[in-house]
Amino acid sequence: MKNSLKYILILGTLALGACSKDYLDVEPQEGTDENFYNNPTSASYALVGCYDGMQIASGGIGGLSFPVASEVLSDNCFGGTGNSDGYGFQAVDEFDISRSPADANLYENNWIQYYRALYRCNVLIQKMADIDWGDDADIKVQYESEARFIRAHLYFEMVRLWGHIPLIIEPTTENIPQADPDEVYKVIAEDLVYAAENLPEEPYTEAESGRVTKWAAEAMIARVFLYYTGYYNASDLVGVVNKAQALTYLEDVIANSGHSLVDDFAKLWPATSVEDYAGEDNPEVVFSVKHTYTSDFDGNTDGNHWMVMFGMRDYDHYPYGRGWGVTVNPKLWKAYNENDTRRGASVIAIDEEEIPYDKQDGHREYTGYYNKKYSPVIDEDGNSVTDEVGGENFQIGQFQDYFVMRYADVLLMAAELGSSNAQAYFDQVRQRAYKENFTAIPANPQNILKERQLEFALEGIRYWDLLRQGISTAAAELAENTTVLNGGVETNKVISAQNVESTGGLQQIPNNQITLSNGVLQQNTGW
Repeated sequence: MKNSLKYILILGTLALGACSKDYLDVEPQEGTDENFYNNPTSASYALVGCYDGMQIASGGIGGLSFPVASEVLSDNCFGGTGNSDGYGFQAVDEFDISRSPADANLYENNWIQYYRALYRCNVLIQKMADIDWGDDADIKVQYESEARFIRAHLYFEMVRLWGHIPLIIEPTTENIPQADPDEVYKVIAEDLVYAAENLPEEPYTEAESGRVTKWAAEAMIARVFLYYTGYYNASDLVGVVNKAQALTYLEDVIANSGHSLVDDFAKLWPATSVEDYAGEDNPEVVFSVKHTYTSDFDGNTDGNHWMVMFGMRDYDHYPYGRGWGVTVNPKLWKAYNENDTRRGASVIAIDEEEIPYDKQDGHREYTGYYNKKYSPVIDEDGNSVTDEVGGENFQIGQFQDYFVMRYADVLLMAAELGSSNAQAYFDQVRQRAYKENFTAIPANPQNILKERQLEFALEGIRYWDLLRQGISTAAAELAENTTVLNGGVETNKVISAQNVESTGGLQQIPNNQITLSNGVLQQNTGW
């Protein structure tokens, strides 16, 4: 079978495993496409498989997982890592494959896992009509809504990374060419609208932990709308959602979901609030990718495999655990007002916190700053928290959830889309950040985008916010000519605006997938 997808599709036996807590904690189930999908219970297991596939594709593969890639691509971070490592992260960071010509498949694991997860979603959605639902018609609609949300989430990550991807909405072994991005966005929009209109209209507290809610779907519609209309300079989301509708969805979340801001920004992040962490299901979390510590080296991928990339390079200092040293650009630290509590809650500052870090000689692109929001954590005795709960290894057993959508984002998107309450929403976010030092500023587009940079720093959002302002604007912001330490030696770090523009901000399609497709797939410009 000469097929670009033969390397990535799951055919024959379908094995479904657990991927998170509560609802998603089930024993693995096995069956075939022909006999598995016959009742609501088997459909529930299949849905868990969809969540599991999403968890692996979005956050379980390590290295250049979507959250890491999104930060390395942004002006928040440099590629960093070890001074004797390969230059793959620099090729991504600088939009320049000549920095590491041998890395022709930087994103191959991402590509494979995305299509595996999509296969699970597509099979379940296709099999809905074959299942005997009995008196459980409402469950059928809910399961389909969740599966379609997951499919939309996967495609939204993929189309932003690569732009031109095969669009597959039912199981197939055909050699599918790349679709026009509009076709992909149409599926994303329709899936999210279906989920928003059909998931239960109940406060988020009544939903089972880990499951997609109506509020998550409504908030994601607005995010997709803002990105698509910005990046593609369009007036609406492929004719499916207009600006007024996107805002209406957000206002519904604000009025009826029960979500709210936590009282202290620092409580959102374990490394910042060791004693009073608000928890993974706190009122601000509208949607997250769930993780547990139970990953092993035998193929069980449940943990947060990418977070170790953000840890201080080969160095522990309570409460911060070690990792592989993706570094933070000092200009992010300088962007904050000194009265902004988010600065100290977002960034590990080596000198400012008087951390006796001494591993500069083994570090590439050392800046003295690291990601605090997603730093591995240790206890006071220097042990990784993954060890305390029985994790096999700190590299794969990090169990901090990835917050894809926070309520703060709902407020700022509603303000950006022109809500009559825009100033009040904007002020809520800033009041928490500045506390007694809060002073109101106008909720205009420029200030809202600046606030997004500070509020969501190091959460995988900044790069996409830049791209939706236009390639030229993004390129100018991403361009860099500064000094970093490579192996302890001052070295010039350059990111060319021209490289960003020549790629359109899109990423390298894995060369192996192009080869497997017999040339049906075409590489993105600039790579």
